[in-house]
Amino acid sequence: MTIGIAAVRLSKIVMTGGLALFAFLVTLGNITDPASNWAFVQHVLAMDTVFPDSTLTWRAITDPTVQLAAYVAIILAEALTCLAFAAATWAMAAKFRATKAEFQRAKSLTAIGVLLGFGLWFIGFMGIGGEWFAMWQSAIWNGQTAAFQFYVTILGVGIYVFLDTDGEPETAGTPR
Repeated sequence: MTIGIAAVRLSKIVMTGGLALFAFLVTLGNITDPASNWAFVQHVLAMDTVFPDSTLTWRAITDPTVQLAAYVAIILAEALTCLAFAAATWAMAAKFRATKAEFQRAKSLTAIGVLLGFGLWFIGFMGIGGEWFAMWQSAIWNGQTAAFQFYVTILGVGIYVFLDTDGEPETAGTPR
């Protein structure tokens, strides 16, 4: 393995590990400081800080049981995202010196993390929170900028990890 290929593989492992760490810290924050994040979920779902004349407030969910279920689902999605990226990091690290094909198979777990992270922060926060619950109308409880930063970073790392740059070309034959 050349130094260049080793550096590329290492960068993919570190970036995926960084996403695992990030998702872990977000999950940990939600578990260890539940009041702050619980308030966010409650206000977004209750739509109590959207424009006063908004006609979308019929969508509001004020039932504390449903709000709590949504909060638990968010934390679970964050934890699963963390686990997927951690497993991908571990798999790639274990195949660091393996063949190109083996390393590429190890990268496949990264797709699960990308799917979960994109699902949570784009579909969940941007789509459902931002549009269905009109989070964009709230000056106080608007997490769209943070969600955008999260899912774009996840997509960027995912695209980089899946680039075919981490091994020698397969030598099935030499075209002439």
